[in-house]
Amino acid sequence: MFYQIPDHARPLPLVFLHGAGQSSKTWETTADGREGFQNIFLRKGFSTYLVDQPRRGKAGRSTGTSTLEPIADEQMWYEIFRIGIWPNYHQGVQFPKDKESLENFFRQMTPNTGAFDQEVVSNSMSALFDKTGPGILITHSQGGLPGWITGIKNQHVKAIVAYEPGSYPFPEGELPEPISGRTGVLSGVEVSTDDFMKLTQIPIVMYFGDYIPEEVTHELGAENWRTRLTLGRLFVEAVNRHGGDATLVELPKIGIYGNTHFLMSDLNNIEIADLLSAWMKEKRLD
Repeated sequence: MFYQIPDHARPLPLVFLHGAGQSSKTWETTADGREGFQNIFLRKGFSTYLVDQPRRGKAGRSTGTSTLEPIADEQMWYEIFRIGIWPNYHQGVQFPKDKESLENFFRQMTPNTGAFDQEVVSNSMSALFDKTGPGILITHSQGGLPGWITGIKNQHVKAIVAYEPGSYPFPEGELPEPISGRTGVLSGVEVSTDDFMKLTQIPIVMYFGDYIPEEVTHELGAENWRTRLTLGRLFVEAVNRHGGDATLVELPKIGIYGNTHFLMSDLNNIEIADLLSAWMKEKRLD
């Protein structure tokens, strides 16, 4: 955990949990050297806590056994992260198009030193909130599911912000049918109704970027996020149906175009941060 607390900090700190293949570096800077959410929100007066999830990055000293194999898979991630279709960039993409930035982007990726375990991650996140006290949890991608579970486990989580989360919990008896796509079959996770109701007690917002189709497509990245956005819509419906306060923001639908899977580090990350600031102000979280 790396944290900074500014003078006269706002009441609720921001706790950032990264996604797959990433570490806390996700939030620090961008591939072309601009400030990331860490500094952007420090300047807005928030304390910021940057997590390296267990078995990743600076928390890589795992007690589990694993084997790391070098794999040249950059082209796959390029498409999964919706930067473009290798080697071409999507038209209007909010990603720097110089060679050095792309190399820096791939350099920030880091392997697991043990199997990903959402229970281990959510337990560690809950322990963190026991120390920080009340705060706002901000997740990205793979961090989404353990983020929801952390919100269930710990009452100090006062809001959850999820950037393109990977999966979602649903109350018992309301689990949607699995959704098939090119990257496999996506399913939600069933939790008790009592646990799910804890998520209805806090404001939730999710943000999704561009290049996500409504219909089935042959493109790997587009399909991966079509299924996750589809399930996300059902999750938001479920939260609100049970009396909660969940919002799904699809950026192209509000006139913001070109965002990749890494909204927090795209060229317009100041605009993305300002959206979050406005939401926190609306919900009286700032």
